Amino acid sequence: MDLLINGAHIFCTEHGSSSGVPVIFLHGFPFSSAMWEGQVETVGKEYRAIIYDLRGHGSSEVGDGQYTIEGHVDDLLALITTLKLDRPVLVGLSMGGYIVLRALERAQERFRGAVLCDTRSEADGNEAKLKRFTVVSAIKRIGAEAFAKEFVKGIFTAETLQHKPDVVDRIKAVIAQTSPLSIAGTQLALASRTDTTAALPSLKLPVLILVGDSDQTTPPSAARSMHDAIQGSELHIVPGAAHMSNLENPAFFNERLMAFLSRIPR
Repeated sequence: MDLLINGAHIFCTEHGSSSGVPVIFLHGFPFSSAMWEGQVETVGKEYRAIIYDLRGHGSSEVGDGQYTIEGHVDDLLALITTLKLDRPVLVGLSMGGYIVLRALERAQERFRGAVLCDTRSEADGNEAKLKRFTVVSAIKRIGAEAFAKEFVKGIFTAETLQHKPDVVDRIKAVIAQTSPLSIAGTQLALASRTDTTAALPSLKLPVLILVGDSDQTTPPSAARSMHDAIQGSELHIVPGAAHMSNLENPAFFNERLMAFLSRIPR
């Protein structure tokens, strides 16, 4: 369905029972909600699974390309209000996790649980920022398709790249269809995001942390740091996975996700 959220058309789909506990999935950069298809099929059997394309991604409106993580949080909160959701559980991977962390920092009382996947609470350091600025310059020159071919090499394990070409090609196609304006704008948004580490000890809701054992982008060490700071949080290292843990080992990912959801009070 097409929702008008904060002046932009946002593409959203729902799976499962409308009376179930709502679970919202937030995708990473530069993907779309399609990356969650293997999860919503499972989660939708017992819950109200909701996926949407972040502004500038998938089938959502690109707009002027001037994005911030704060703006994505505004969109998330407006989406919850528009759909009249009662304290949903948030599931965010990478950039989606940054949005979840900031949403919890702003209004954790609006949520009943959170799943942080292949993400981190720290803001970018100078080296990471400069790398993102290089992408901003390059994307205008090489285009999204060429960018996609290089990008996937850093988010999957070597075994996934070699033995699961269907998974890699699906993500590559999503990236290739993303507007260069959106890719550039999102890199600037990621570079300027705030550090949410100081807010972690104040989180009082159930939190599950999942990370691929071979994730180089947001490594297990970053996940352990969040786990140590969030009282009562649960951490699982996903075997045989890099940055796309939900796609590389969906059986393990889904099992831990469903077990966590089953323990959250309804």
